[in-house]
Amino acid sequence: MNSDRWAWADVDLGAIAHNVDVLRRAVAPSAVWVVVKANGYGHGAIDVARTALGSGAAGLCVALVEEGVELRSAGIDAPILVLSEQPAERSAELIAHRLVTTVYRTDAVEELRRAAIAAGATGHPVHVKIDTGMQRVGVRPEGAGRVVEAIIAAAPSLRLEGVFTHLAVADEPENPFTDVQLARFDGALADVLPPAGRAGRGQVVVHAANSAGALAHPGSRRSFVRAGIAVYGISPGRSVDHLCGDLVPALALRARVSFVKPVRAGSRISYGLRHTFSHDTTVATVPIGYADGVPRRLSSTGAHVLIRGRRRPIVGVVTMDQLMVDCGPDSEVAIGDEVVLIGDQDGPDGVQRIRATDWADRLGTIGYEIVCGIGARVPRHPGRSIRSRMVVR
Repeated sequence: MNSDRWAWADVDLGAIAHNVDVLRRAVAPSAVWVVVKANGYGHGAIDVARTALGSGAAGLCVALVEEGVELRSAGIDAPILVLSEQPAERSAELIAHRLVTTVYRTDAVEELRRAAIAAGATGHPVHVKIDTGMQRVGVRPEGAGRVVEAIIAAAPSLRLEGVFTHLAVADEPENPFTDVQLARFDGALADVLPPAGRAGRGQVVVHAANSAGALAHPGSRRSFVRAGIAVYGISPGRSVDHLCGDLVPALALRARVSFVKPVRAGSRISYGLRHTFSHDTTVATVPIGYADGVPRRLSSTGAHVLIRGRRRPIVGVVTMDQLMVDCGPDSEVAIGDEVVLIGDQDGPDGVQRIRATDWADRLGTIGYEIVCGIGARVPRHPGRSIRSRMVVR
């Protein structure tokens, strides 16, 4: 994608490094493994991974084999955990690229064992995922022992390296279900891991905390925490906002005005002609749309962008490649002016700010979905500060 496109995302790797440091200090002595799935939550997996590891992260987590392979191909040699079972036909890649493999079925253990034998591999690291109540994937606590025994029986090809679970409501600190999950997890661990010196069970790492768990539930900070959204400076949920004050957002979504025109009161705009102007005004067109991750209905929620340091409402339905902004009757907005959709911009009244969570609140979703939804055709510019300044003509 042409990096000169008039729509782009700036990724502040300094903010990533800062957030990793904040989390490391918060959860010590637990380690931090950074989740870089979904292209680093839309921020760029390779650059985020390198920055996180350089800032003291001990490992990385991904969702898919190909995400792990991409990191290995970029020369990243740190531990990489694939967070769920993968299709049997991907087992050889898991082995070849030394990707820490999650299992929760004995059949998956056998598939992996065969791949390891075929590759001549020994000691391939395996983590068992236990479903303690999320009810997405994982072996139930009462079945965890069978999976652990299958891994131990697959030695020397496979090695039991870890056991973990995932928390469903960690972003709701007052919800007692997190304690229920951790109690179930500890009960399962007591069944499958003791005694400490038993063959095949030495040096097993244990992990449970996601970002919200790491911040709000000290009891979930085990061998390491799996830090995802917090690394990117976005709160895991409104109920833990108060614990996120030291985190810095790492992404800004920007564009430039591509067209400016006067419109008359009473005229209508965009598909369906759903917006009628109540006054004579100036409309700026911005070359970014729902194909780039700006939700089509964002304008109907009263959303704004920043141009010349002022909030300007999006008007009419957001289209695939463009959106329109009401800049007011006396606007001096011009073609080429910077538009901030997410991020900061200095202006006459000081710094103005739009956050991914502002979009999320308007759309009834979460910040994760907003940043992950920024399309692949939006160029990422890593290393840039996400602060911008108003251009005064």
